[in-house]
Amino acid sequence: MNPATDPSARDGRVLPAHAAAGDRAGIDTGRLGRLLGDPGLVWLVDRARQRMARGRPLTGPVTLSDPDASQRLAVERLLGRAPRAGGSLSVRLDTVDSVLRRSGVSPGGLAAAVVALTGPVPLRAETRDREERAWAEAYAPLGTLGAGLAPWAERVRGDGLIRRLARTPEAAGPLVQAAVRALRALPASPPISRTTFAARNLSGAHALDEGTPLATLVLSGIRSLTGFPDGSGAQWLREAWASAGLLKDDLSSTVLTLNLRGTPPLDWMADAGEPAVLTLRSFIRHAPVADVPATGTVHICENPAVLSAAADTLGPACPPMVCLQGQPSAAALTLLRDLSARGADLLYHGDFDWGGVRIATALAANVPWRPWRYEAGHYRAAVAALAEAPDLTGPAAATPWDPALAVALVEHGVRVEEEAVLDDLLVDLGPGSR
Repeated sequence: MNPATDPSARDGRVLPAHAAAGDRAGIDTGRLGRLLGDPGLVWLVDRARQRMARGRPLTGPVTLSDPDASQRLAVERLLGRAPRAGGSLSVRLDTVDSVLRRSGVSPGGLAAAVVALTGPVPLRAETRDREERAWAEAYAPLGTLGAGLAPWAERVRGDGLIRRLARTPEAAGPLVQAAVRALRALPASPPISRTTFAARNLSGAHALDEGTPLATLVLSGIRSLTGFPDGSGAQWLREAWASAGLLKDDLSSTVLTLNLRGTPPLDWMADAGEPAVLTLRSFIRHAPVADVPATGTVHICENPAVLSAAADTLGPACPPMVCLQGQPSAAALTLLRDLSARGADLLYHGDFDWGGVRIATALAANVPWRPWRYEAGHYRAAVAALAEAPDLTGPAAATPWDPALAVALVEHGVRVEEEAVLDDLLVDLGPGSR
């Protein structure tokens, strides 16, 4: 619109579009622009607007520290008198209100003038309530997750992760919906590549690329789902994703075994009593790879030293074993799930420390197992037999298979590694125990 015909234009100055509404409210927008719209009074209008947003009355003084000459001159023109001398500039808002009303510039006073100059002023409490309702709506899909992820859903509602990733509720809504869609499809069985999973379940093959908000949120949920511990680095990331069946590739995830049978290579290694390393690819392409042993039992250990000692001591006579080598890999989980589903009885032993406890818990979240010399009585006996042992470190953890074990760990405060009880484990594996 041409300024000559625009009702919000006065004396060559074009006020904001909402100033036209000021005309309808009886405000002389031209004079208002010259008085209160002066750049030297921006601070004063801003202070008044802040008070309005808080629902406070426009009364009492507002003060500006270290005003410049233009700001002092603007106050003088507005009030018709020079402000008091001093290092700061103080103006009473109720005085400004009276000036605007008496002069006819703004019959509605200072509040109406602020709206005409800067637009409607929403109350902060109303804005906050509206924003919280929007966040609650964005979080709503979290309520559709299963019981296994309910604690995680509750935590991310309050820990700020989603707000940091999305910044606004408008961006958070689609982010949460996509994360929930991914988590409801996990764990993936059989495992698949992360890109294939993303292409099938999300917006595209690269939806879960590292560094994206969606990948960060989904990985947080995966760790809660699988019990995967804290860590860092490329290897940790790869194994964390793999704990839910999402793979970078099908060769880097492996599992160490001893005397499993079912294929010519496995049979050959079992006849020799030598450990075998199996890749995830072999389970995906040729399932089932390993037969359930005739005894129905598979022993699981945490550390390669145990499996190596069993191979050295018992050779082909050792019962079938699987070694996790720390947190269970996708290959280990796939193998153990398959064996368990076909009736194998899994017996587990690990280090008596908080890290070992967490590994055992992560395994239990994926496959059922029974403790193999991995209860409170075994720990106490091992502690009594040791001349010295290193102190426990890290935060404590629950031991659901035997709550007394966590109590004993706290009581003694020392760790017992598998190698320290190796002789007892080998006795269990020997022919006299079967």
